Amino acid sequence: MPELPEVETVRRGLKPALEGHVVAALSVRRRDLRVAFPERFAERLKGRRMVSLRRRAKYLLLDLEGGETLIMHLGMSGRFTIHGPAAPPAMPGRFHNQIAADGSGNGKHDHVVFETEEGVRIVFTDHRRFGLMLLAKTDAVEQHSLFDGMGPEPLGDDFTPTVLSAALKGKKTPIKSALLDQCVVAGLGNIYVCEALFRSGISPKRLARTVAGPRCEKLVPAIKKVLGEAIKAGGSTLRDYKKADGELGYFQHHFAVYDREGEPCPGCKGTIKRIVQAGRSTFYCPSCQK
Repeated sequence: MPELPEVETVRRGLKPALEGHVVAALSVRRRDLRVAFPERFAERLKGRRMVSLRRRAKYLLLDLEGGETLIMHLGMSGRFTIHGPAAPPAMPGRFHNQIAADGSGNGKHDHVVFETEEGVRIVFTDHRRFGLMLLAKTDAVEQHSLFDGMGPEPLGDDFTPTVLSAALKGKKTPIKSALLDQCVVAGLGNIYVCEALFRSGISPKRLARTVAGPRCEKLVPAIKKVLGEAIKAGGSTLRDYKKADGELGYFQHHFAVYDREGEPCPGCKGTIKRIVQAGRSTFYCPSCQK
């Protein structure tokens, strides 16, 4: 499943094709993805201007004229393909095992096709159908069940060492698990938590409550920096992920610990170790992460 930097990369790739444009037509090829499409979905979007495309955690939020927001999630295999009237298709999000025809708008797994008044087509393809498209009132999005109680955005100004310390206070779970809790901080995934903990010198096994305080002064900047670098690099290519211009994201070449079990630690003479926490692989250096 794509993590926050990959979703942000997709958002930036889609933004020019969507923002400020009007939905001239919408074609929905099946009844559902992970859940059913909204009632009268195509009818409700047709003729409406797409005001802005933003992100909340790993969700894309497309604000529509008239006070509704289209909530979208890529799931495990979802991607968008943009077809311009006189330009080759761009793919702000692409994963492995895709049939060549998919993304054209006529492929077996091309489930939703947007068309703007300018003739641009945006095709949503999802082989596993774990993606999501829902409609909600724009002024009530934060109260939607998907976001209610969700923590602050890790790249936002309101995500500070003080805020994180307060969220971790009293928690007896390992810090790795706490950072994956969307109520603590929104959108963090396995890869970037491993990397941020390494950069801040914190063991993933340390109890979260013991990280509150001075250790958060190192952890919060590390989280922001690793996410920022990954976005700048275009996301992490683990399964042929591609950014808006079709080029691979190369942040995986900068992983310090993730997926490097048995390799030398880049920060000391230790060796990267892999453990399993809550069913997820955790990579860290026992020597320099305490």
